[in-house]
Amino acid sequence: MLRDSKNPDGPKLLFTQAEWDAFVGGVKLGKFDD
Repeated sequence: MLRDSKNPDGPKLLFTQAEWDAFVGGVKLGKFDD
């Protein structure tokens, strides 16, 4: 679960472990760098 710490009652994003791992892997590989 991911949420905005400044708005704890706001919407939350839910990810499976596989989705989160894919995102973190993409970050580590620089896939989101411009």
